[in-house]
Amino acid sequence: MEFKLKTISPEGIEAALSKVELYRFLNEPEEAESICQDVLAVEPGHQLALRFLGLAITDQFTGSTSDRYAEVENAFQQLTDHYEKLYYTGLLHERRAKAQLRAGRPPHTLLVLLEDAMHSLKRRKRFVPLEMTTPSCDGIAVPA
Repeated sequence: MEFKLKTISPEGIEAALSKVELYRFLNEPEEAESICQDVLAVEPGHQLALRFLGLAITDQFTGSTSDRYAEVENAFQQLTDHYEKLYYTGLLHERRAKAQLRAGRPPHTLLVLLEDAMHSLKRRKRFVPLEMTTPSCDGIAVPA
């Protein structure tokens, strides 16, 4: 008997991505990653699937050389919103540093990763989407 995996239909993408969130909450990042890969096979470049894919892979970081840092970076570089690209890249550097710290790497060796994270997060402030701002007392929108 031969089994054939079912593919996600375009209409099923939203439901599939809600399961990704559930699997991440249940600390099952491999399942979340698999669903993201299925969504991206149907709709390459799907922005939410790319974000979730990167996050699901970083959830699996152990601080070893086998961490799939380049895959996450590739997913986040495909994000079209410049703010999100910088935000998630900063998050990637931070999660990589934390995983390496948990693995026993000396903190001073992680300085470059933490600086990269802070640099990305600082640069993103220049690209804050309008819906994430609040009016200031002088009428100019400022980050919320």
